[in-house]
Amino acid sequence: MTDKSGEKTAGEPKGFPLKWGLWGVAVLGVAAVVYIIAQASITPQQKSPLKPLARGEMAKFTIPAEAAPPPADSFFDASGAPRRIADFKGKVTVVNLWATWCGPCVIEMPTLAKLAASYEGKPVEVVAVSIDRPADEGKARAFIAKHAPLAFYHDPKMALPFAFKPVAAGMPTTIIYGADGVERGRLAGGADWSGKDAKALIDKVVAEN
Repeated sequence: MTDKSGEKTAGEPKGFPLKWGLWGVAVLGVAAVVYIIAQASITPQQKSPLKPLARGEMAKFTIPAEAAPPPADSFFDASGAPRRIADFKGKVTVVNLWATWCGPCVIEMPTLAKLAASYEGKPVEVVAVSIDRPADEGKARAFIAKHAPLAFYHDPKMALPFAFKPVAAGMPTTIIYGADGVERGRLAGGADWSGKDAKALIDKVVAEN
């Protein structure tokens, strides 16, 4: 109520609409935060059974936010025939991007060879793709020849690293695909792929078949 002068009486609450408006905004803000947290908790990264295995030598292994197939870009085998990662579907495929000018790549390659040897006769393929320039192809071939049973694969245009989503920004990068051809995760940087940490990770992906 108001008196004759038009002013509010002493008992009437002041700022009532503004107060409740602010409370409403606060409640909506909390609801939005809860929604974001809830959505984050159900992403493939959170659900992946591989996450607990990202430890030791595999500590830098990351799970993709979205399960994705490999890029369609081609590279070449030792005979010069075009190949794609999808050609290895049906096997757990460990794709390693490397180059002779990359120190960590050179250091970890013997461990990838041991990994490949330990899974011979099993549905696991280690595909080490050199991104060396064409002038260094001979050098890359000679290097891989010292690390049987790895085969030589070459991407002379260095296009494959940029075809992944997200891109493989550094060398070496190792991407693991399940037998269904979908990425399970990747590790950027060098690692020992011949030890128990890597074996536990690969065995888990194999067991999904």
